[in-house]
Amino acid sequence: MAGRIEVGVIGLGKFGLELARNLREMGHGVTGIDSSTEKVKIAKPYLTHVFQADGTDQQTLEQLSFQDFNYVVVSTGDSMEASILVVLNLQEIGVKKIWVKAMSDAHKKVLNKLGVDFVVFPEHFAAKQLAYKLATPGMLDYLSMGQDVLIKEKKVGDWKGKTLIDLNLTNNFQVQVIAIRKGGTDELNFVPKATEPLEEHDMLVLIGYHENLVKMP
Repeated sequence: MAGRIEVGVIGLGKFGLELARNLREMGHGVTGIDSSTEKVKIAKPYLTHVFQADGTDQQTLEQLSFQDFNYVVVSTGDSMEASILVVLNLQEIGVKKIWVKAMSDAHKKVLNKLGVDFVVFPEHFAAKQLAYKLATPGMLDYLSMGQDVLIKEKKVGDWKGKTLIDLNLTNNFQVQVIAIRKGGTDELNFVPKATEPLEEHDMLVLIGYHENLVKMP
């Protein structure tokens, strides 16, 4: 497939395995390792390659060619020390991009100091997404981009007959229409025509900062 990437995943607990499975479903190659025999057994049907191995051992990582992957994700459970050691070993063997699941603010701070490309708090992200979903009617997704960026739906309603040019939402509200769900159907029309009149039951799919989306009428 075009754009196929090869990803290494160190640690096949709930987060690591779920990430690996999703990547495989998208057609990408995933090699996973874990020191647990049971976790390796569970992961085997879903990943391209799975090995029972110690992710903190630099020689093992090099022998398994982790330095050749486009990305390596570190998800090593509850040990901050192990996570940091894995990162140092990956950097030592020349891994291009390192993403790490952090366990605490202190862990994140150390990872940032080490120059890790991306740090994620899965629980924090999920909790924030749920909070926004509860508090923001029509929200479809929450995007972590260093800002509170949301994707939400809004019914055309009183804007019927107007075009996207007429509404000028980018300048008036600093939000962008990325798709239209016509007449309440499930089909999304991405990159909609700005000159086409909107119908009352159409749903606009908008992206923007939370503070701007909630100001819209």
